[in-house]
Parts: sequence; structure tokens; C-alpha cells
Amino acid sequence: MFRFVRGTGHIHDGAFSAMDLTARHPRTGELLSTVKFMVQTLAAAGELQRELTYDGLRAAEAKGNKGGRRPALAGETVADVRAAYLDGRSIASLAREHDVSRGAVRTAVADLLPDHTTADQDATAPELSVTLDMPGKVADFLRATELEPAERAALGQGQAVRRGTGYTLRVTGLPALHRQLLDRCQSLDGAGAIPAQRKARREYENRVNTLG
Repeated sequence: MFRFVRGTGHIHDGAFSAMDLTARHPRTGELLSTVKFMVQTLAAAGELQRELTYDGLRAAEAKGNKGGRRPALAGETVADVRAAYLDGRSIASLAREHDVSRGAVRTAVADLLPDHTTADQDATAPELSVTLDMPGKVADFLRATELEPAERAALGQGQAVRRGTGYTLRVTGLPALHRQLLDRCQSLDGAGAIPAQRKARREYENRVNTLG
């Protein structure tokens, strides 16, 4: 191998580093015959290298190798790969099936690998669903209020427990959902609220506040 420095006429390193491609005959001023021969040889070698590279690329394409960076997994394919991995499929077989690198498959199933550790040890743990007893007067008010689909679904799935002449609705949801429901019935604690409703809301508020 050699490296030719453009503009100097010299080969910088390699087996021909001592050769000056600008050397001329002292009397005629023409390029030395050895220089002409070397230039022609180097040009032929470069052309041969280009042809060999091109032939190699065409042979690879004929075998189905398109070259370049292999695509990564995306969209629904990620879910399919994760499900297959959980079913016992190997990373290598999944890479062949989806025509991606093994690294792409490892990225898709990173949190499922046996040696997976949490990247951020200080990250806050995800909230878990909790069940709170919501006074019936609060539940009745909320049912008549415009709610988000998740909020209405939580009320619809709540379990009613009779309490004397009234009832309590056991609602299960994330702490954030309970706080949202509490905010929805804020008017029950206003100046014109019925005392029984105000009391019911405060009971629910106390339970929500225990969630931290």
C-alpha cells in the first residue's frame, strides 16, 4: 500500500516512498521513462482495484446481500419479536427471520434479557393501581359529570358496597387517577355545597391523601 500526496509529486510512504514522480531528464526535460512506467503501473493497479470492488459488490447483490447498514426493527415487528423471544426463540433465528442484525433484536428485547439491569437506579418506580373506597355521594356526582374515558371506566368497574342506607364504591386505579377524580368533585366542598356531599368529598380526599 502507498499514499500519494497530491500536489507534491511524491509518494508519501510505502514501498515506493523514495520515488519522485516529477523527475525529468537533465538535458531533454522530459519525464524519466521509469517515472512514466510507474505512473502507468499505478493507474492500472487503481483501475484493477475498482473493477474487483465492483465485481465483489455485484456478486454480493446476486446472493441477496444489498450492503449498507441493515435495517432496525420498528412498529408492530418489535412486539412480534418480543413475543417470539418470550416463547423461546433465539436471537439469531429472529435476526434471520426479520433480516436484521442480532444487535437490532437485542435492542428490541433488551429488558427481557437475563443480564438486564436497570439503567437508572435512581429512577422512580412506576405507580401501581390501588383500591380506595369512594363515598356513594361522590360517586353519584361524578357519574353525572363529564369525565375522561379512563375515569368513567374506573367508576364503571367499581364494586358497590352497601353501608346502611347508602353505599361505598370501591374504585381501583392509579394514584393519579384517584387524584383526578378528587379534582372533578371539588365543587362538592364549595360554599353552596350540601353538607352531606361536603363530608363525603372530604372522606374521599383523606383517603386519596394517604397515597402520598
